[in-house]
Amino acid sequence: MSPANELEQARREIDEVDAQLAALFERRMRSVVQVARYKQARGLPIYDPAREEQVLARAAERIADPALRPYYLDHVRNRMTLARQYEALLLGQNRVAYQGVEGAFAHIALRQLFPHAEAVGCPTWDDVFARVSSGDAARGVVPFENSHAGDVSAVLDLCYNHPELWVVQVYDLPVQQNLLGLPGASLTGLRQVYSHQQAISQSETFLKQMGLPCTAMDNTALAAKFVAESGDLTKAAIASRETAELYGLEVLVPNINTDGDNTTRFIVISREKPTRGNRFSLLFTVDNKPGKLAAVIQKIGASGFNMESIKSRPMPRVPFEYYFYAELVGDPARAESEALLRELDRTCRTVRMLGVYTK
Repeated sequence: MSPANELEQARREIDEVDAQLAALFERRMRSVVQVARYKQARGLPIYDPAREEQVLARAAERIADPALRPYYLDHVRNRMTLARQYEALLLGQNRVAYQGVEGAFAHIALRQLFPHAEAVGCPTWDDVFARVSSGDAARGVVPFENSHAGDVSAVLDLCYNHPELWVVQVYDLPVQQNLLGLPGASLTGLRQVYSHQQAISQSETFLKQMGLPCTAMDNTALAAKFVAESGDLTKAAIASRETAELYGLEVLVPNINTDGDNTTRFIVISREKPTRGNRFSLLFTVDNKPGKLAAVIQKIGASGFNMESIKSRPMPRVPFEYYFYAELVGDPARAESEALLRELDRTCRTVRMLGVYTK
């Protein structure tokens, strides 16, 4: 058999298998409908991490070839992700809120996380939290910190002020800031730049070198939309390439962010309490007395937990009092984690779990 015939035969076999897989996919998704109805009737969450761990364990045993096993497991994980997204659609939990308009970095992150969701744009971060809190959206995607500009303090404050919401997922989005202008605009002809304050901070070195004054706006995509609608060749925006394509702008200068490894961490908020993960975050307050904060840190360390992050923020409406955010490595479902939380409950003035997630 010639090589060409061998290739054609292999492709026919793949097509036959794909046809069988398509029929099995439809059969599987019909069973997903039954699962969704069962969960809806009993008020159960869509995500069941224990069940997914069992499915993955069984899947690993089905593949005899060790070289193929990790690829098959990735296939199974993707299949379960699609099933969860379909369940969300069936149960009316397919709306995901974000701040800004289409093309914003939050919108890009949302599409990476929930490609089949109905994206709901909101004017402010507060509106995102309000929509999730009210049940109008099942999830919210908001920026939490940036590798160059630091944490988004306003979002952390919103987490503190919404004890009914949980952080259920984190997603790191590589961010490349670009200087965008109208077709025909030139770098020498620019007089004003518009963007979100975070993007301006991330591009500070470039902007100082060019001597370009900046105006902060609520969102990078809104800034691009404003420049596009202005028709003014002297105006430019700082935003993503996706935003440039969306609003008919051109990239005048690519990759102007100071930090070449610029990454923004987004969090997903939900009313649904998470159960399993390899990280958990806490919000706590302590009495304003010597050694109180040190005692908390010592108890965390003595319990064997690595604290990857700790931040302090002013308490709302309480001058010169602070609350603290901490992220710990570990599964909160383990007995050691529960023991630590009981110990912290005795040590702190207040303490609550903010999120559980895997990263």
